[in-house]
Amino acid sequence: MTDQVDDTFYDRADAHIALANEHLKSVSRGKVSASFLYGAARFNAYVAAINSGTRDVMASERESILSYYLEEYRKMLGEHLDDYLENYAGYMAKPESET
Repeated sequence: MTDQVDDTFYDRADAHIALANEHLKSVSRGKVSASFLYGAARFNAYVAAINSGTRDVMASERESILSYYLEEYRKMLGEHLDDYLENYAGYMAKPESET
């Protein structure tokens, strides 16, 4: 687990968002969001398992793993909520082609 943002961090995040947006063509935002969260949780459990090295270590670190990911998500979601609140009118404006 790392707190470092590398040069391609935002490119990878944007690629995940682009894929989620593709799914919006066939299912609702809620379903896409749920799948996105599930996939992130599944992948992060895998990362935690690899980083732990053994089942016993992973079991002993379970609560700290949960705390880490929950806190990171809370910080990231909070930053994005604040951004949307600050820029709501611009972000939610319909393109001229839709007006």
